[in-house]
Amino acid sequence: MAKNTQPIAKRCKALGISPAVMGYAKKNTTRNSNGNMRKKQSEYASQLKEKQKVKFIYGVLEKQFHNAYLRAEARPGKTGENLLQIMECRLDNVVFRLGFAQTRRDARQLVSHAHFTVNGKKVNIPSYQIKAGDVIEVRESSRSSAKFAKLVGPEAPVVALPSWLNREAGTLKGVVTKLPERSDIDYEVAEHLIVELYSK
Repeated sequence: MAKNTQPIAKRCKALGISPAVMGYAKKNTTRNSNGNMRKKQSEYASQLKEKQKVKFIYGVLEKQFHNAYLRAEARPGKTGENLLQIMECRLDNVVFRLGFAQTRRDARQLVSHAHFTVNGKKVNIPSYQIKAGDVIEVRESSRSSAKFAKLVGPEAPVVALPSWLNREAGTLKGVVTKLPERSDIDYEVAEHLIVELYSK
C-alpha cells in the first residue's frame, strides 16, 4: 500500500495548501519566498495536483478516492461538487470539523477506536457517510478521558463551526443541520480538473 511519508508542512507547500486546512498551525517563514515562480504546469500535472491535494487533505488512498468519484458521478448534479460533498461527509472529517479532534488524522484514529456514536449507535468506520439530521456524540465511556474532558468547560477551545454543523456549547454532541454545499469548502480547489482527469 503506497503511503506518502513527506512531512505535513512540506507536502502542504508542494500542493499549494495552508497547513491550517489540515488542522496544523501555519509557520511564518520568508525562506524561498519566490517559490511560486515556477514554470507553467502541463494540463495533466495540474489535474493530478488537484486530485492529490484533495486526497491529502482528507487522508484517503487512491482506491477510496476513485470509489468516491464513481459515487459522485452517479449522483445528479455536478460531479466535482458531489465529490467534495462526499469527502466532507466522511465521519472522520465531521469529527474534525466539530472540534472533537485537532486534525483529520487524529479524528480518523479516534473513529477507528470507536469513540463516537451516530444517532446513538457506535460507528468505527472513518469513511462512514453522515446525513442531514445525524447526531454525532462522544461515547459515554470515552468522555472521562483527558482528550475529551478538555473539550468542555471554561477552558475549552473555541471552534469555528461550518454553517452545516451545530454543536451545543459545553457538550460533546454535534448535529448535522444540512449537507455541506460548494460554498462551505474552505480551501482552494479546482474540482473540475479532477473530473477531467478521471474522464480521460
